[in-house]
Amino acid sequence: PLLVLCVLLAGCGEATPTASLTPPPATPSVSPVGPHAIWHPAPGLSWQWQLSGDVDSSVRADVYDIDLWATSSKTSVAALVADLHAHGRKVICYVDAGSYESWRPDHADFPASVLGKQYVGYHEERWLDIRQLGILGPILAKRLDICAAAGFDGVEPDNMDGFQNDTGFPLTANDQLSFNKWLAAQAHQRGLSVGLKNDPDQVATLEPLFDWALVEDCFAQGWCAKLAPFTHDHKAVFAAEYSDTNSDFTGACASAKTASISVILKHPELDAWRQTCV
Repeated sequence: PLLVLCVLLAGCGEATPTASLTPPPATPSVSPVGPHAIWHPAPGLSWQWQLSGDVDSSVRADVYDIDLWATSSKTSVAALVADLHAHGRKVICYVDAGSYESWRPDHADFPASVLGKQYVGYHEERWLDIRQLGILGPILAKRLDICAAAGFDGVEPDNMDGFQNDTGFPLTANDQLSFNKWLAAQAHQRGLSVGLKNDPDQVATLEPLFDWALVEDCFAQGWCAKLAPFTHDHKAVFAAEYSDTNSDFTGACASAKTASISVILKHPELDAWRQTCV
């Protein structure tokens, strides 16, 4: 997905047998939150995306997107979020939703039956069988609970386009739509704003359910126009171009201004460094 953390990881098993999409068992009860309580970022906000290393809270940005288990000088994530809020920032909680990462504190909660093929380039990351919500639902719900309890304003669920990748499972577009819609509903139940991560081919269907979008290399790859439903509805689009893809960042900045997209240039490891448009 990113090029999220610089980690070397282990091999994968064979694909598990086809499974039907099943509803998850009851997740911990969450009081519904009225629509006005949920953050709806408008286009044009500045942002910072840091998923590796201690978070540098001195970066001048309206919005920070940081990891669920982020640290800053060994302070708790809740204290970090509170500090960012005290300085007028909104804070997004990065959560890996469509793949498994072996270094996460809750890695043991994922049974082998939901683990698919290795994510290319990340040896300890494996695709998940998103059809098995009966198993994955409670695990991901707990992660969203942590985001809400820590005071985050929104959530960025990652790897929401497994159906277009070699996951080891015969995932369909409808499987992906069901999973992504479930994630949006779960985030909103907890009062969290939620962003659609990549998945450009399903934007038209999913945009009404998501509050903003976050995309990678859409300028370099030429598909930013597919995000028009978000900007048309006055929703923010946060775009990151990567420094190792020979992206024409100057050109991306010009196009982003016209399209009302907030674009930054990032290292692939998503450390604190970023470049903004002049």
